[in-house]
Amino acid sequence: MELQEITRAGVTVWGKTDQFKISEKRGGPSWNPLLAHLLDTAACAGELWDHYLATPVRDRLAEALGSGDAAVARRNAMFYAGLHDLGKASAGFQLQFFDTDRGHLRKAAKEWLALARRNGVPLPGDLRAARRLRHELVTAHCLPRLLGCRCADCGGGGAPHLGLHRVALLLGGHHGHVPGPDLVGRAPTAAPPKDWDGVQRFLIEAVASCLGVDLERLPDRTSFERPAARPLFAGLVVLADWIASDVNRFEFRDKGGVRQWWHDAKKSARTAVHDLRLRGWEPKPEPWARLFPGTPQPRPFQSAAMSIAPEEGPALVVIEAGTGSGKTSLALWYAHHLARTNGYHGFYTAMPTRAATDQAAMAHIEFLARAFGRPGDANLAVVHGAEEATDAVHRLIDAGEAPTRSDDLTDLTPFAESTLCDRPDRDTTADVVLDPWYLRRCLGLVSTFGVGTVDQVTLASQRSAHWFLRLFGLANKTLVIDEAHAYQLFQERMLGAAVSWLADAGASVVVLSATLPAAAREALIAAWCRGHGTVPRPTDAKGPVTLVDRHGRITRATPDEPPTELHTRLDLLPDPGAAALADRLLREASTGGIVTVIRNRVGAAHELYTRLVARAEGHGWRRDEILLLHGRLAPRDRLPREAEIRRLLGPGEDRLMVNPRRPARLLVVATQVIEQSLDLDTDRLYSDLAPVDLLIQRRGRLHRHAVNDGAGIRPVGMRIPRMTVLWRPGQGQLPLVEPPAGRTQGNRDGFVYAPYALAATYRRLAERAAGPACPDCEEARRADPATRIACLSTPRDNEALIESVYAPEPFPQTPMGALLSTAWDGWNAELERHANAAKAYALHPYHPEDGAPGDMHLLESGRANGNGNDGTPGLAARSRLAEPSVEAVLLYRQPLAGEHISKHYSYDREGRIRADLKRYGRRAAERAARRAQQRNLMLNTVSVPAGWLDHLPPLEYWENPGIGVLRYRHVIVLEPDGTSGLKRLRYDQTRGLHLAFRA
Repeated sequence: MELQEITRAGVTVWGKTDQFKISEKRGGPSWNPLLAHLLDTAACAGELWDHYLATPVRDRLAEALGSGDAAVARRNAMFYAGLHDLGKASAGFQLQFFDTDRGHLRKAAKEWLALARRNGVPLPGDLRAARRLRHELVTAHCLPRLLGCRCADCGGGGAPHLGLHRVALLLGGHHGHVPGPDLVGRAPTAAPPKDWDGVQRFLIEAVASCLGVDLERLPDRTSFERPAARPLFAGLVVLADWIASDVNRFEFRDKGGVRQWWHDAKKSARTAVHDLRLRGWEPKPEPWARLFPGTPQPRPFQSAAMSIAPEEGPALVVIEAGTGSGKTSLALWYAHHLARTNGYHGFYTAMPTRAATDQAAMAHIEFLARAFGRPGDANLAVVHGAEEATDAVHRLIDAGEAPTRSDDLTDLTPFAESTLCDRPDRDTTADVVLDPWYLRRCLGLVSTFGVGTVDQVTLASQRSAHWFLRLFGLANKTLVIDEAHAYQLFQERMLGAAVSWLADAGASVVVLSATLPAAAREALIAAWCRGHGTVPRPTDAKGPVTLVDRHGRITRATPDEPPTELHTRLDLLPDPGAAALADRLLREASTGGIVTVIRNRVGAAHELYTRLVARAEGHGWRRDEILLLHGRLAPRDRLPREAEIRRLLGPGEDRLMVNPRRPARLLVVATQVIEQSLDLDTDRLYSDLAPVDLLIQRRGRLHRHAVNDGAGIRPVGMRIPRMTVLWRPGQGQLPLVEPPAGRTQGNRDGFVYAPYALAATYRRLAERAAGPACPDCEEARRADPATRIACLSTPRDNEALIESVYAPEPFPQTPMGALLSTAWDGWNAELERHANAAKAYALHPYHPEDGAPGDMHLLESGRANGNGNDGTPGLAARSRLAEPSVEAVLLYRQPLAGEHISKHYSYDREGRIRADLKRYGRRAAERAARRAQQRNLMLNTVSVPAGWLDHLPPLEYWENPGIGVLRYRHVIVLEPDGTSGLKRLRYDQTRGLHLAFRA
C-alpha cells in the first residue's frame, strides 16, 4: 500500500459505533475513527498522570516507562495507553460493525463498508472469511513486533524484548484478564502482517507524533521490572479507556485532521477528569480541633500516635485500642497526614460488613467536609454489594446537585429527607458528593475517597476480572482496614497479599482493631516488609500503636496517661432456653433500661424474639419496645430497623449531651450485625458464648457513651457494666461446642464459630470466675454464690485473654483438656484449609518464601478465574471462604382489585409499591423512573445460601416474570403471607428468609 492509501485507510478504520444514537442527536457521525479513540485514551492517561496519580505511583511508572525520567515516562504511558485498541485494526473486528440488530447502525455499516473499500482498508473480498478474534489479543501479539522486538514469536531470530512483551500483555488485559501465550498465539491469522502492518504502523506513528514519543528509544525505556508497576500501568490504561469511551463526554469525529483530533481529545479529557473529580487530594496542615470539632483535644493515646507519624515516606500503622477509644478519628488523621507527606490522592476505609460501611459513611462525610482543604466537591464512594439500597448513597448523589452527563449508567432516587450531607458552614467546608459513575463495578475503589467492605481489598490480590483496577485504585491512596480482628484466616492471608502489593506500590496502610491477636499483627508486618524487600527490625518497646516504615523499622507509641480502664462484671450463665430467658429479660428491665441480647444465629435470635413478644403483655411490655435485627432480612426491612436502633441508642447530635430520643426501656435482640462499628450504647448486655475477641468487641456496646453514666440515665441496677455470657452445658458440665453430626445433638453455634475457640474462651472465663475480682464483683459473688462471676478490665486484660485462647500452653490432663485437644485438632485442620486456599488464590508481588519478584505469567487469568463472584466455575475469586450464595429478588404476587385471574407484582407484602419491571433506556426523561426501579430492586434483593439449594427446585425452574429488567435475574415470587412455590422457602418481616423446617 502506498503511504497516501495507508493514511486514508488508517483514518477509516473505526473504533466506536453510535449504539444509542447519542452522536446522531448531536449531529455527529455514526462511528468514530479508531485513531480518534486512541488519542482520546492517550489524553485521558495524561490528565490522570498529572492530576490523579499519587506521587509514589508516578515514581514507579517513571521507572517502568522512562528509566526514571518522569516527563519521558508520562509521554510513553500516554502512548501505550492510546495503543490499547490497536488490535481493532483487524478484519475480524472491523466487520463487527455488521453485528447489530439496530436499524440505524445497519445502514451506517453499509455506508462505512463502501468508504472502507474506496480507502483501501484491507478487508477480505468475502467478508465471511475474516477470522474473528478478540481485538485485545491482536494488540498483545502484534505490538512488540511493530515496536522493534525481533524474537522468534515476532518473526525474527533474536532474544525477546521482555519490556515490550510485558507491556503488550498488560494492554491485552484491558478487558479484565491478562492473556496467556495460548490465547495470544491465536492472533497471527486474525491480522496478517502483510495486510495490516501498514495500517497499524500508521496508527502507531500518528499517536507517537502527536505525543512527541521517540520510537527509537522507546524499547530501551520500557522495562516493568518492579512487580507493582504492572498492575499500576494496567489500571491506568483501563481507567483512561473507560473515561474516553464515554460517548457523553467524547464526540465522534468526521471532520478535521489528526492534529485537530488531538487538540479536541486533550480538551475533552481535561473536562472529563475534572467533572469526575479525579483530581488528587491536596490537604492543608490542620489542627486536630479543626478536623474533629466534636472532640477538640486528642486523647493521650491519639497524641502519642500522632507524635510518631513519619515526616516522609509510606507507613504501616497498626492501632490497637478498645471500642470507643477514638481509633477511627486517629485513622482519618493519619490518612490526612500521609496524603500531605506522600502525595496520595485520598483514602479508602475497608469495613467488615455492609451495615458497618453504611454507619462509617456518615463519619467520613463529616470528616471530608472539613478536611478536603480546597474549593470543590469531594467524591466519596460507598462500595459494597447493596450500596444502591442505602440512604447515604442517595443523599450523596443528590448533594452533587446537577447530575453528570453519564449518570444514566446507574442512578437512584432519594429515600428520605436527611441533613446527612448538609454542610454546617458553607464558607469553611466542602461538599461531599457521589457521582453515579462510581457505582459501576470496580470503580468505587477508583474514587479518590471511599468507604466499603473489606471484600474489595481481598479481591484486589486475586485474578478476578479487572483485579488490577481495584489494586490501582487502592495504590494511590491510604488504605484503612477497620475491625481487623473480625476476618477469617483466608481473608487475613488475602489482606496480607494486598498489603505487599500496596507496599511495593508506595501506598500506606492503617490497621484498626480492639482485639488483634499478636500472630495477625506480625503477619501484616511481615507482608508489609516483604513488599519493601526488607525484614522487620524488632523492638522491645510496647504500646497500642505500631508504626513500620519502608525500611522495616518498628516504632511503638505509648501514651503518657494509661487508657481509661473499663471494668465489667461478667456472668457465666447456662442458657436456660428461649422461654425462660425471655421471662428473665422482661422482668429485669421492667422498671427501665436498655438491654441488648446478641445471639450467634438468626434462628436463635428469632426464637427469643418470638418468646419475648408472646410474653410481653403479661409482663406489662408493649410490642414496640422489643426490636429484632439480623442479616437475613431484605434491605427493605432491615435498613429502617437498623436506622431506628441507631436513632434510639446512638449518640445525640452533640455527643456531650444525652440523646433525647433514648427510651426509658428497650429490649434489642440481634445477631453479630450489631457488634461491628455501630455506635450504640446499651445499659445491660447478654451474649451467646463466642470467641473471646468477639466477646470483647461486643462488650464495647455496653456503657459505650460516658454521657449516659450520669444524671440518672441508667437504672440503679444497671449502673455497673454487666455482661452475661450464655453457654450450653454438655456432659460433665463441660460446654457443648461441637455442632450436631447426623442424629447426635450438638450446638449449632459450632457451625458459626470454631468449637475450639468457644471451648477455650469458656475455659478462660471460668478460670477468671474462680479467681480474684474487683470489690464490686466480689460483693456480687457473695450476694449470688450460685452464679459464676468474673471481672473483666478492658483494655488491660485484652491481650492476655486473646493470646491465652489463640496461643495456648499444653492442655491439662483433665476432661476440659481432652475437649480442648480434640477441638484444637479440628480447628487446625480448618486453618490449614484456609491457608492452602489462600496459597491457591493469592497473587504476591514477591514470593512469600524467597522474596523473588513474581513472573509476568502469574498475572495471566481468564474464564477460570471468574469475575470476583463466589461460585463461578474454576478457581473463581473469593472474598471469603464462606458458604457461597445466590442473589435473588423478592416479589409479592398481588391479585388486581375486582379480578380473580389477572395478577400483578409488588415489592411489599401489602401491595402498595407496585413492581416496575420495565426496561428503561438512557433517555433523560426515563432517569427518575430508572432510579426508583434500581433502588427498589436492591431493597428487595436477598442472598440464598448455596446449601439451601439442595432443598429447593433447580434455579432454572424458579418462577420468573421473565420480562424487562428481571429477565436475567433470579426471582423468588411470594404470596402476601410470605409463602412461595419453592417448597419450604419462606419470608417474613421478622425472621426474614428461611427454610420452614430450620430453626
